[in-house]
This record gives sequence, C-alpha cells and structure tokens, in this order.
Amino acid sequence: AFISIPIGEVPITLQTLFVLLSGLILGPKLGALSQLIYLILGLIGLPIFAGFTGGLQSVTKPSFGFILGFMFSAYLAGKISHIKKETSAINIWLGSLVATITTYLFGLPYMYYILNIVLGKELSFSTVLNMGCLIFLPGDVLKLVVASLIAIKTLPLIKTMDN
Repeated sequence: AFISIPIGEVPITLQTLFVLLSGLILGPKLGALSQLIYLILGLIGLPIFAGFTGGLQSVTKPSFGFILGFMFSAYLAGKISHIKKETSAINIWLGSLVATITTYLFGLPYMYYILNIVLGKELSFSTVLNMGCLIFLPGDVLKLVVASLIAIKTLPLIKTMDN
C-alpha cells in the first residue's frame, strides 16, 4: 500500500478498493491468486504492505489479519459477482459487500489476538471493533461503492474485447 495514512493500529489505505477490484474484474480464481501473490511478496520482504513495510515480522502487526483476509475477500467478490454468466449490478454490489465483511471477519479477531495475547494489552473486543472497524466504515463503504461502479462500467467493456 503505497498510499497509507497511519491512524492507530490500522492505517487508512486503498488496499481494500483494489482487493474488491481484483475479485470483481479478474474473477474469483485470479482475484484470489493476485492477493496470494501480494501476501507472499510482502512476506518475503518486499516493502509493499502499508507504510512501505514487508517481511515475516509483518505477521506480528495488529493489521496483518486484514491482509490474510484479502485473498478470501477477492475470491468472494469474484464468485458472487460472477454467479451467472452475465454479471448484474446487484451481484456486483452484493459481492463487494460480502468481501468487505469478510475482510473484517479475518482482521478483527487477528487484531484482538495480537493486541491482547501477543502485545499484552487488555482491550475489550468492542474497543478493538472501534479501532479496527467502526472508524473505517464510512471510507470502506465509499470504496465499496467506487469498486462496484468501476466494475459495473468496466466488465461489459472487457467482455466486448474478449469477443
């Protein structure tokens, strides 16, 4: 994430926008594969995670669980949006929503574990929910809308190029 605004344990980035787009545009398999490659490249040390970081030490960061969820989120965005041969706006919106929720389902428990068990803080899950989700919801809804609109406009163009 080359654009990163640090605000606590989880920075504001455009990562989730591109996770959604990878699934919506590339489809479930290639979208998930793109995120797996991103994860591997970051873990081997390329500074591609938020704040120009990378390496195995990234797994000890509270925000790493969100990155783990990216490949599943991209897969679900692609799978749901491509349920039928003809993708519909409803399926694209639904895929984006499910993918966004999936990112949180991976990220929040991981964040809770790292902060409380690894770093020894004593934070309630509601505090972690606020730190890792609630303050980001408006921006994530905006990213969901932008990704969906881009996919709705782009997918028909891609299909005409394939023919």
